Amino acid sequence: MEKRVVFNNRWLPYLLVAPQLLVTFVFFFWPAGQAIYQSAFIPDPFGLKTQFVGLGNFEYLFGNRYYRESFLTTAVFSVLVTVTAMSFALWLAVLADRVIKGSSAYRTLLIWPYAVAPAIAGVLWLFMFNPFTGIIAWMLSQVGYIWNHNLDGGQAMALVVAASAWKQISYNFLFFLAGLQAIPKSVIEAAAIDGASFWRRFWTIIFPLLSPTTFFLLVVNIIYAFFDTFGVIHTITQGGPQQSTTILVYKVFADGFVGQDLGSSAAQSVVLLGLVGILTVVQFRFIERRVHY
Repeated sequence: MEKRVVFNNRWLPYLLVAPQLLVTFVFFFWPAGQAIYQSAFIPDPFGLKTQFVGLGNFEYLFGNRYYRESFLTTAVFSVLVTVTAMSFALWLAVLADRVIKGSSAYRTLLIWPYAVAPAIAGVLWLFMFNPFTGIIAWMLSQVGYIWNHNLDGGQAMALVVAASAWKQISYNFLFFLAGLQAIPKSVIEAAAIDGASFWRRFWTIIFPLLSPTTFFLLVVNIIYAFFDTFGVIHTITQGGPQQSTTILVYKVFADGFVGQDLGSSAAQSVVLLGLVGILTVVQFRFIERRVHY
């Protein structure tokens, strides 16, 4: 018979939770509340006075062509980063899962890039693709292709997508590898005995069983592309050329800190907060449905 444990201290649980609640309030709820409050005002650049405009900042934003274009840029950038990072991570996870000799060394090498900060990753790729001194830019010039991401918006987008995806591949690799190792080997072996090829086993057995992991990583990678790629874009292109790589989070910085349009920047932060909230709700709804079934 198990002995029932009774916790008599009434205040200790609240005391233990208090540091986390304090951190959450100071670094999340307070800044979010300030952004919502400031989005209803237009302050002067020196912060000496403010003018209440209600929803005027939001009306200005959605009437601004450059802001609407940043939505499209963010959508294209997020899709490209997510698809690239997840595809390469899944491919590497499948290869690493089949390796027997030296598997731990392969996995360690594949995980290392995740320790690199986004800004450092941006600098690394910038050095390689520098139009004048970059080794890859020089190699491209030898085959007749002129690389200059400072002038070509398509090249700039390709570069920031490659750098951002490279940074995220290791994170996706960990989850995909864990998901692959959780699949019962007996199921795969039975399909192999029945004569199913590797690709048929992958698309009919392995990939469907990875669907919860895939959806989780889909949401995480989209959020990563929305926010954590700021350092990559800032170090490589600064949103250029001609705002071709200005995603929503970078436009918040450019308008608020560079342009000193604090009201518009706060309104953009509120829009981003709403988008992340929607993605979070979708993720939890999917998880609840999977658990229920």
